[in-house]
Amino acid sequence: MSELFVAFYIGCAGFVAAGVIGSFYQLLTNQPPRFNIAVETFLGTIAVVGLCLLAGPFIIMRNAIRGRRIEGRPIGWLVASSTIAGMWSLVSGLFVTHFALSLVATF
Repeated sequence: MSELFVAFYIGCAGFVAAGVIGSFYQLLTNQPPRFNIAVETFLGTIAVVGLCLLAGPFIIMRNAIRGRRIEGRPIGWLVASSTIAGMWSLVSGLFVTHFALSLVATF
C-alpha cells in the first residue's frame, strides 16, 4: 500500500509542476501553452521541448476539459486523456522529485 501512496504522491507532484510551469508560461506570454509553438532559433526549440515535456499533462487536461465542455466530446475521450496525463505526470513527477532531492542533498 505504501508504494501506491508514493506513486500517487509523485504523480501529484508532477501534475503540480506541470500546472505551475504552464501557468507561468501563460503569465509571461499572455497565451496558454500548446504543443505547436513556433520558434525560429535552436535555443528556442530546446526551451519549447522542455516546456512541452514538463507542462504536457497540464496541456492535455486543459484541452480535454475544454473539448468536453465546448465541443461535447464523449466522456471516454476525457477518461483516456486523464489516463495519459496521469501517466505523464507520474514520469515527470519522478523527474521533479529526483531533481528536488538531489538539489537538497547538494546543500
